[in-house]
Amino acid sequence: MGEILGFFSAYWLRIIIAVAAAYLISSVNTSIIVTKIVLHKDIRTLGSGNAGFTNVLRCVGKVPAVITFVGDFLKGVISVAIAYFIMWGEPELQRYYLMCTAGLFAVVGHTMPVYYKFKGGKGVVTTAAVMLMTDWRVLIVALLIFAVVFTATKIISVCALFNASAYPITAFVLRILDHNGVLGAVTPLQNPTMPFVWYSAILALITGILVIVRHKDNIKRLLKGEEKKITDKKK
Repeated sequence: MGEILGFFSAYWLRIIIAVAAAYLISSVNTSIIVTKIVLHKDIRTLGSGNAGFTNVLRCVGKVPAVITFVGDFLKGVISVAIAYFIMWGEPELQRYYLMCTAGLFAVVGHTMPVYYKFKGGKGVVTTAAVMLMTDWRVLIVALLIFAVVFTATKIISVCALFNASAYPITAFVLRILDHNGVLGAVTPLQNPTMPFVWYSAILALITGILVIVRHKDNIKRLLKGEEKKITDKKK
C-alpha cells in the first residue's frame, strides 16, 4: 500500500493530466460521429441503442463499423501512450502504474462520455486496446477466448462478457508469474512488485465490471434467448 500511495503522492500532477487526457479523448464517440455523417441519425436511437461497433455493423454497414472499430481502438492506444510519454525518464514501474491508470479512464470515457450526456458504448474495443498497451499477453489470451466463444455462439456480447470476466484473472496470473520470474523472457515489465500486481489486477477488475454492467441489456436478452447473432445489417 505504501508503494501505491507513494506513486500518487509523487506523481499527482501527472496522474491528473493523464487521467483527464484519457477521459476526454475517449469521450469522443466514433460510432455517433460516423452514423451522424452517414445516416444523419443518432446510433443510440437505432438497433440495440448501443453506441459501438456491433450496432454500427448491424444498422449502418461494414465500412462505418470498421471506422468505428479503428476509432475506438485508437482511443485506448493514444490514452495509454500519453501516459507513457508523460512518465518519460521515470522508473519503468512508475510508468506502468500511470499507463494502467490511464487505461481504466480511457474505458470510462468511452462508456460514460462527457460530450454525450454520459451515454456511450460498452468499452469492448477500447479495453482491447488498453490490454495491448499495458500487457500484450492479456490481449492474446482475450483473442483466443474470443475465437473459441465466437465459434461456438456467433454472439459478440457473449464473447465480450467472457473476456470481461477473464480480464482481471489473466492480468493477475501473468503479473504473478512475472513477479516470480517465470515469464521474464516475454514480459513487458521486468520484476513487477506485489503492490503493482494487485493494483493492475484491481484496475482490470474495475474495467471488467464496467464492461459487464454496460452489457446489462444484452444479459437480459441472453437470459430470454433473444440476443441476436452477428449480422452485417439490420434487416
